[in-house]
Amino acid sequence: MPNFLLKRWHGYHVIALFTISVIISLFLTYFHWQFGLVAFGSLTVVLYFMYRAKKQFENQLKEYISTLSYRVNKAGEEAFTNLPFGIILYNDNDKIQWVNPYVTEFLKQECVGEPLNILSNTLPELLKTDREFTVSIEEHNFKVVHDANERLLYLFNVTQQEEIKELYERDKTVIALIYLDNYDEVTPGLDDQFRSKLLSKVTDELNKWAQQYDILLRRTASDRFIAILNEAALELLEEDRFTVLDEVREVTAKESVSLTLSIGIGSGKAPLRELGELAQSSLDLALGRGGDQVTIKQTNGKVRFYGGKSNAVEKRTRVRARVISHAIRDLIVESDKIIIMGHKNPDLDSIGSAIGMMKIAEANGKEASIVLDPEDMNQSVKKLLLEIKSHNNLWSRFITPEEALEEITQDSMLIVVDTHKPSLVIEKRLLTKVDRIIVIDHHRRGEEFIKEAVLVYMEPYASSTAELVTEMLEYQPNHPKLHVIESTALLSGIIVDTKSFAIRTGSRTFDAASYLKSKGADTTIVQKLLKEDIEQYVKRAKLIENAYIYNGGMAIAKGNPEETYGQLTIAQAADTLLTMNDVVASFVISKLSDGRVSISARSLGDINVQVIMEKLSGGGHLTNAATQIDDKDIDEVESLLKDKIDDYFKGGETS
Repeated sequence: MPNFLLKRWHGYHVIALFTISVIISLFLTYFHWQFGLVAFGSLTVVLYFMYRAKKQFENQLKEYISTLSYRVNKAGEEAFTNLPFGIILYNDNDKIQWVNPYVTEFLKQECVGEPLNILSNTLPELLKTDREFTVSIEEHNFKVVHDANERLLYLFNVTQQEEIKELYERDKTVIALIYLDNYDEVTPGLDDQFRSKLLSKVTDELNKWAQQYDILLRRTASDRFIAILNEAALELLEEDRFTVLDEVREVTAKESVSLTLSIGIGSGKAPLRELGELAQSSLDLALGRGGDQVTIKQTNGKVRFYGGKSNAVEKRTRVRARVISHAIRDLIVESDKIIIMGHKNPDLDSIGSAIGMMKIAEANGKEASIVLDPEDMNQSVKKLLLEIKSHNNLWSRFITPEEALEEITQDSMLIVVDTHKPSLVIEKRLLTKVDRIIVIDHHRRGEEFIKEAVLVYMEPYASSTAELVTEMLEYQPNHPKLHVIESTALLSGIIVDTKSFAIRTGSRTFDAASYLKSKGADTTIVQKLLKEDIEQYVKRAKLIENAYIYNGGMAIAKGNPEETYGQLTIAQAADTLLTMNDVVASFVISKLSDGRVSISARSLGDINVQVIMEKLSGGGHLTNAATQIDDKDIDEVESLLKDKIDDYFKGGETS
């Protein structure tokens, strides 16, 4: 039974007994007054003692409550005074009105009446946005809980927790995979003694590097190493910008051998297996970008790049080209329809390589279509299409993005040429319509990638995608017959991307051009495609006239904000600027007809313009890159470009 019910029951019980006693006393008085008098006297005595007992109980209760209240108040007062955290009250003017002793003792000074920034300069600003945050006060870290309604701050000292956290972060495991990029291409022609000497020098450099940064290094194959380190060592390596790449390149160059390193690193809070997968993915990305660089992938998805100072080394063997050619043939045979698509605002390389892939499909008995947006073409592509229009069989293969979406089926295959970025393809929706996608590209691989591809053929050493496609044409069992305009389209792609065989040209580039020439490619038609109007020439000259030198050798030209320029004009202006004295890299900023601002970047190889353009959501090659930027005017893009150039010279390249 609850206490209050028990007490009430006892109260009723006493009243009942008292009532019965009165009735009995009256009854006795009625029959014998003497007994009644005695009964009333006894009842009076009992009532007196009951009254005294009640008063005594009330006094004791009051004394107990008074004592307990005092103790509770005293305990609360002492607890509040000795709280192990700070309490601050401030007014509307951000001035301190009251603090508890903890704050006074910690600061060792009176702070009442002082502004809040006496504690931390950032505190007033943080109060406007956050309810909980961490600030540094007197070399200690405090977690601040803010009650805006009461203008009240609670400060909890978390210095020790932050130190433990920092120690944990710095001691996290990092896995690195190291690969000698072109070992298989360099060593077959070397005698055993020289090969052993070369590997010994490379290994010595890596061992010195590992010892300097406290890294556990182990060889897993003749051209592969695995390294285990922590985040603290990785931070030092990034500050040093992985000079081991330069050291290995210089050591091997002294032996007249071009041997470079690629390093893939996985870091972050993750199990060792996941870190290993990140490291392998990073290495694949570094190799896809041409090698001679470091790629760092974190579990949060961020990617950082270092190095990439040399051009990708041309592969001497064509074995891969033959294997890829046969694999593509098998995939084509298994598909009911082939759709071929390049990048937005396609150039001659994109169109030429698309035509080449169409011929491969035809040679294997499959019909292929090329996706082209008639509203998004440059002048040279328009000229090529005018030539193609006179060839009905070829012209009929070009379809619009809308037609492609209607024609494509689940059993169709999509071939993407001259790009590997989903954001740059002509029609992004096509990527989700099929299960089989092939990517063929010659650009250095970026973080953004068509991940659903069943086959990827990316060779950064190649001059152009047209070169890669031409090699695959040669290895098709059913040798396709090329018409003059088809072979000319492929050759024009090679000529445009190599600037008439002046840059990024290897022996296999000339082999591909020779094959196309033997199939009837007409260089006169190519020259007609590359001709420009006098008006365009003058516009390019005006772009170059506005150029200036920035940061020692960086030539920057900016177009008139009121005028629009074609992508080809911008690119040609950048090429021309690069021929000037003392220019090591050129950047041309101009407005396109669609309202975006374009940057074309060129270099002689000492500056990796691809990395700079990647910082601006673009891409390309070490010596040839570009980007297009939305929602910014030319002046804003110019300022942004300068910031990225400064970042390039200051430290690591982060995507």
